[in-house]
Amino acid sequence: MSAPFEKLPTWVEVGVIPLVNVVVAFLVAGLVVLFIGENPLEAVKILIWGALGFGEGVGFTLFYTTNFIFTGLAVAVAFHAGLFNIGGEGQAYLGGLGVAVAALALDRYVPWWVTLPVATVLAALFGAAWALIPAYLQAKRGSHIVITTIMFNFIASSLMVWLLVDHLSPVGSMQPETRTFEAGGTLPELGGLFHLFGADMGAAPANISIFVALAACVFVYYFIWRTKIGYEIRATGLNPTAAVYAGISTVKITIVTMLVSGGLAGLMALNPVMGDQQRLQIDFVQGAGFVGIAVALMGRAHPVGVVLAAFLFGMLYQGGAELAFDMPTISRDMIVVIQALVILFAGALEHMFRPGIGRAFALMSTSQRERVVAEEERS
Repeated sequence: MSAPFEKLPTWVEVGVIPLVNVVVAFLVAGLVVLFIGENPLEAVKILIWGALGFGEGVGFTLFYTTNFIFTGLAVAVAFHAGLFNIGGEGQAYLGGLGVAVAALALDRYVPWWVTLPVATVLAALFGAAWALIPAYLQAKRGSHIVITTIMFNFIASSLMVWLLVDHLSPVGSMQPETRTFEAGGTLPELGGLFHLFGADMGAAPANISIFVALAACVFVYYFIWRTKIGYEIRATGLNPTAAVYAGISTVKITIVTMLVSGGLAGLMALNPVMGDQQRLQIDFVQGAGFVGIAVALMGRAHPVGVVLAAFLFGMLYQGGAELAFDMPTISRDMIVVIQALVILFAGALEHMFRPGIGRAFALMSTSQRERVVAEEERS
């Protein structure tokens, strides 16, 4: 992503600025809660307790977090090349088809730990393949990636309905879904890990795909900051004209970046399809592709920031459900309003507080340097 302002230390860029944006977003959300006649502090208390106060709540928070890590990474990789991949929904949908193909073919013959790597590869391949056509159109024909990827979301939805209704549903079934996977096609849940800490995960569907998500974070960090192609991606995103002058092929960068981005979005399907529903159903993505945009913006397109932002949105999803139950005047739509405020301040207004934070940091640095010089002169 481009950086139109002066460079600040990394801990200020990825820590302080997003934190200030989130705090302001929650303060504005608190005013909205106050406006409808509820106590904002009580609402925050219920939201945090619902997300982190008991084992089942933590399990659901981690489940949502896993989805958002995958889609957030997908958007973040595209950001580095100056691309806005808004097609995470469709790419995750096709990734689910890859997961289902692997599970349906292997679940009766091999254990889950054999099926998982095959499903991972197929999910990434199917997601990447769905991103390939918009990438080609952008690179070769100049079609805007935002328009093509969002249209491919609708095409993916229609394609999956046709496949599930006419081809993948069991004979005699009226449900648009595949058969339930056998044990070899389902991922173990994190209940045993929770028991080690004396907690009960209850019915929460958190599963070991969260470790695949964390591995994807390590991959993205190494790919973007430790490889030649990653350097070329960042150079293209910062200044495409200079990148071309340096001999970098923007066609290659656009296609490679979108393939990686689509593959990461496709991996998101591991969590709901193999871990939760244990079959392929319609609309299992449930907006995670769009939330990934906010996660990438808030996480400053860095894997560590993406994990933290995904956890925050996981808390909002799970805690918001508890909040809507305990405070009926605060509906699910209100939770969407809070999410929208976070997106507004972390995305559209991400630089609003940056000049002030930069001046405060400069003053702190100056006073610190003066204090060190004074101590040296006294000694």
